[in-house]
Amino acid sequence: MAARLSTDFYRRSDVVQVSRDLLGKYLVTLFDGELTAGRIVETEAYRGPDDKACHAWNNRLTPRTRVMYEQGGHAYVYLCYGIHHLFNVVTAGEGEAHAVLIRAIEPVDNIELMLARRGFGTVKRQLTAGPGALSKALGITTAYSGVPLWSADSPIWIEDRGDRIADADIGVSARIGVESAGECALWPWRFFVGASPWVSGRGRERGREYRICGNDHSFSK
Repeated sequence: MAARLSTDFYRRSDVVQVSRDLLGKYLVTLFDGELTAGRIVETEAYRGPDDKACHAWNNRLTPRTRVMYEQGGHAYVYLCYGIHHLFNVVTAGEGEAHAVLIRAIEPVDNIELMLARRGFGTVKRQLTAGPGALSKALGITTAYSGVPLWSADSPIWIEDRGDRIADADIGVSARIGVESAGECALWPWRFFVGASPWVSGRGRERGREYRICGNDHSFSK
């Protein structure tokens, strides 16, 4: 039986490990009685004040990022380019401001509704491959930033359905679209299911190198 992830999962201090462990979990929404869900196949870790690619770099605090400083397990949803709603999971303890961006999911439950939300007539990779695409398919907007993902009353949650991704099946690369973050842009904090067709970008896209995780998935800067 599927179980919502508990606060213990989210409040671990190692955001990189949490990012890797979210692969194979299921992101679920329930709006107006309609449930949609997808299997997480791509994530990126962002680590608080010392990560120039993170919204909380140098302890930056704005009305938008305030939720990042809450206890792990809250949703952080922000608008990108005024169009795309990007869903993140706040991790670690209060004040640490770590987060994991969910970059892609494999559509699983109520795909028909996902298609309608995206305006698609057929199932294709673009349905949920990419952080903006998956949020639209699942109905997630900035209105839900700050919801507690562990709460039984939350319309958004992440659950464990027993899927386990072997280390040998996990790809690792630098994060996408953070080239302006200097040396932080090179940190290998993007994780993806290597064989999944739903991943938003391949490891070598735009000249990026990647490798299979193997038995070593503990990274530092």
